[in-house]
Amino acid sequence: MTYRKGNIYHVYNRGCNRELIFFKNDHYRFLIRKIEENIQFYNIKMIGYCLMPNHYHFLVKQMTDDPVSNMLKYIFNTYTQKVNAEMGRSGTLFEGRAKNILIDKEEYLAHLIRYIHLNPVKAGLVSSPEEWQYSDYLECIGKRKSIMFDEEMLKLVFGNYQEYETFVMQYKASMEFEDKVCKYLLDY
Repeated sequence: MTYRKGNIYHVYNRGCNRELIFFKNDHYRFLIRKIEENIQFYNIKMIGYCLMPNHYHFLVKQMTDDPVSNMLKYIFNTYTQKVNAEMGRSGTLFEGRAKNILIDKEEYLAHLIRYIHLNPVKAGLVSSPEEWQYSDYLECIGKRKSIMFDEEMLKLVFGNYQEYETFVMQYKASMEFEDKVCKYLLDY
């Protein structure tokens, strides 16, 4: 799919053979720093992101004709070179090019942001999205500042920080309820 000015995309990729792409905390921080250093240069708005041990999710808005893929190519080539040198490895780190999905409905956008932020909870890495340092959930609930955070989009979709936090926590509670009930259900 071709990236176009003004569109919002869910961009994601995972490690080759579903292997790790982040081997230590410094790797997460390095990639976040690279994004922060380049997001304004490439004129991209970050609506939401989450870095997971073996994959990542970005929700981005392309603001110019310069495609999002240019920034992705630069930051992930830089990232892969650093990780390979540091870890004594060579070759590709990712499973091909990043995939992207055009987000053309606001109600889908709201659910997708929540999905991205609950990814570490669903994977069992943390019990609350607030505990995962490698997403922008803390920015979305007003507990951390970042130059990447698009507060305008959050207010447009949710109204304010508290409404977003409530939106996420209500769904998280329903996920936990389903998990508890599932062990009592018979599988036919």
